[in-house]
Amino acid sequence: MLFIAFITIWNFSYEKGMEEGYVPVLEESPNNSYIPAERGVFERSEFALEYSSMPVDKNHERSLDSYYDNRAYHGAPPSIPHPIKEEKSLGGNTCLQCHQNGGFVERLNAYAPVSPHPEMVNCRQCHVAQNSNTLFKPANLAQVHAPKVGVNNAMIGTPPMIPHQIQMRENCLACHAGPAAPKEIRVTHPERVNCRQCHLPTDRIVSEITPFTRTNSHKNE
Repeated sequence: MLFIAFITIWNFSYEKGMEEGYVPVLEESPNNSYIPAERGVFERSEFALEYSSMPVDKNHERSLDSYYDNRAYHGAPPSIPHPIKEEKSLGGNTCLQCHQNGGFVERLNAYAPVSPHPEMVNCRQCHVAQNSNTLFKPANLAQVHAPKVGVNNAMIGTPPMIPHQIQMRENCLACHAGPAAPKEIRVTHPERVNCRQCHLPTDRIVSEITPFTRTNSHKNE
């Protein structure tokens, strides 16, 4: 009896040991909020120590105001504030030459912001050139206010939470470290590469965001 019990327990343990070392997600529900692409946090980990020892260029710092002014609304892709080399050029040929790893651009007297998603080479699909000479038709888009800095901690003394969606912005160091990072959100410890170990998302999950509905302004006329 003891021998049979030993064989049974050993066989069960052996079968368990041969299973994959993860728990599969069987189904998704509105109560489940999974963090997309955590591996994206580590994409620029090789630059972490350089960011930590890099001196701050006070004469060419970007501010958070200029960071938001370059967007049509909070959460929108930044527009292109400089002349474009070729109308049909793709990211690998032009954009990523400056925006993949950043660096100082003497012609523009500024540091080039680093793209958090350099693998998406069709940059012009989302990023459009600034043009203030055209006429805009008024719309009824609701104004979305940008999150404030320093007020999104879960508790006093805890690490700040992530106040924005993470999709296409998984690479934290691309925006929060280096000379092109806005001074208000530049992290003080870029050498701690695993940002998501302490900083958690606080924004609503995508399933809670209702579809945008455009009202008909002429229905009462």
